[in-house]
Amino acid sequence: MRKINTPVLVANILTGLAFIIHTIAGDMEISSIQPEVTIANFVEKQQIWTMARCGWHWISFDLLFATIALALVNFSNFFDNNKTILQLLCTYFFGYAVVWLIVISISDSFPNNYINLGQWLLLLSISGFIYYGIKKQKL
Repeated sequence: MRKINTPVLVANILTGLAFIIHTIAGDMEISSIQPEVTIANFVEKQQIWTMARCGWHWISFDLLFATIALALVNFSNFFDNNKTILQLLCTYFFGYAVVWLIVISISDSFPNNYINLGQWLLLLSISGFIYYGIKKQKL
């Protein structure tokens, strides 16, 4: 039986939960800002909103594939080099966190903006768990 890498498993669970929440609750949230048909520039606003929704689910897709990749690392011998896959995912989630923090910092401020938009913390946590998982075991 394959030995489970616990930190990678935690990262896998976090990405899976993030995928589900992002896909379902996130779509409901983004649907709440869909423009009304009655506004004068509806077509333009609907196009912008649709692009935002597509971008939203682009991230959902990323989270799904990260979840699958982490599960394959933990529960199979699918990849020839698990360490490389984990290094890529660790860097990927770290990069997402950095971009998230940069966008918050260059955007107009509002009370508790770094707390209310704290997804950067989740992204850093996932990256950290993967990093720890790489260091913890010889992969």
